[in-house]
Amino acid sequence: MAGYRDLLRTPGVARIIAAQLTARFPNGMTSLAVLLHIEQVTGSYGAAGLVLAATSVGQAVAGPVTSRWMGLWGMRRVLSITLAICAVAIATLALVEMPLPAYMALGLVAGLSTPPVQSAVRTIYPKMVNSRQLTPLFSLDASLQEIIWIIAPVLVTFVATQIGTVEALILIVVILVGGGLWFILSPEVGRVRIPRSRRSIGKVLTKPPVLLATVIGFLLIGGCAAVEAGVVATFGHSGLEAGLVLAVFSIGSLAGGLGFGHIPIGPWAMARRMGIFTLGLLLALISLDVWWLGGTLFLAGIGIAPALAVLFAMTSASVKFSETAEAYGWIGTGQLIGAAAGSAVAGFLIDGVGPQGAYIAAAGFAGVGFLVAVVFVRGFPDLRGRDASPIPDTEPVSTIT
Repeated sequence: MAGYRDLLRTPGVARIIAAQLTARFPNGMTSLAVLLHIEQVTGSYGAAGLVLAATSVGQAVAGPVTSRWMGLWGMRRVLSITLAICAVAIATLALVEMPLPAYMALGLVAGLSTPPVQSAVRTIYPKMVNSRQLTPLFSLDASLQEIIWIIAPVLVTFVATQIGTVEALILIVVILVGGGLWFILSPEVGRVRIPRSRRSIGKVLTKPPVLLATVIGFLLIGGCAAVEAGVVATFGHSGLEAGLVLAVFSIGSLAGGLGFGHIPIGPWAMARRMGIFTLGLLLALISLDVWWLGGTLFLAGIGIAPALAVLFAMTSASVKFSETAEAYGWIGTGQLIGAAAGSAVAGFLIDGVGPQGAYIAAAGFAGVGFLVAVVFVRGFPDLRGRDASPIPDTEPVSTIT
C-alpha cells in the first residue's frame, strides 16, 4: 500500500481519479434508472428493454468516434458538448411523457452523447506519472471503479423505489453535470493535448494488442454480466442476498486490483488473471448456496480488476499517443457489447435450465477468454522493466541540404 500512497501523493493524481470516478458514477445508475422509469410509465418491461437497447447501441457506436474527436477538437470541447447533450436527453426522458419511439430516440441520443471520460483519463495518465508508476496507476484505476458498481445501483434503486423514478433520473443528471464539470475543469484535461491521428478510424484495431484487449474485454465483461443475471435469478430481485453477493463479487475485484497492482506485467499475466476468474466461476457451478456463491465469486472477482489493468497497460504501450483515446474507445465498445451478449445468453439459459445456466454462460465466456490469452500469448507485450507509456508521435522534419 505504500506504493499507492506515493502514487496518490503525485501532484494531481488523487484529484483526477476522484473527478473521473464522480463523472463516471452515472454509468452505474443510468441503465437501472431508465429500466425502472420506462417500465413505470409504460407498464411494460419489454418497452423498457427496447429503450435500454437503444441507449446501449448509442454508447457502443459513440465509444471510438467521440474518443477520436478529442484528437481533432480537443478534450474539453468534446467532453463539454457531449455532457450537455447527454444531460438534456436524460432530463427530457425523465420529465416529458412521449410515445415509445420517442423514448427510444432519446435513449439513442443519450447513449451517443455519453462523455468519453474513460478514454480521456486513460490518455491523460501517462502524462501525469513516471514509467514506474503507470502500471500501478492503471491497476488502482481499475480497482477503484468497482466503487461505482458497488454503490451506484444501490443508490439509484433506493431513490427510484422510495422517492420516484423521475427523481432518480434527475439525480443522475446532477451527478453527471457536477462530476463532468469537475473533470473537465481539472488542469490536466486542459494541459494534455492529443495529436490528430493520421490513420483512418478503426486502423488501430490492426495492432494485435489492441485487438486482443478488445476481444478479452468483451469476454471478461460478458462473464461478469452473466454472473449478475445469475445472482438475480438465484435470489430474486427483492432478496437481500443478491445485493450482498454482487457486492462481494466487486469487493473481490477491488482486493485483487490493489493486491496485484505492483506486479510487473509479462506476456502470461493476462492468462493467469483470466485463469483466476475462470476457476472461481467453475467452482460456482457446484452449488447455489449463498455462502458458497459468495466465496467462489469473491475468488473470481480477484481476477477482474487485475485483468482490466493489463488491458489498459498493454494498450497504452502498444499505440501512438494520438491513437490512445480511440483505442480505449474500441475497448469500451467491446465491453458494452460483451455486457449485452452476456446478459442475453444468460437470460436464455436461465429460461431453459434455471439460474445455474447463467453461471455456465459466465464460465463459458471466462474460459474462452482464458484460452485466447493462452493461445495468443505472443501478442501480449512484455512490460516487465519497460515503460508502458504510449509511443511518441513523430513527423518528418524538413532539412536544408
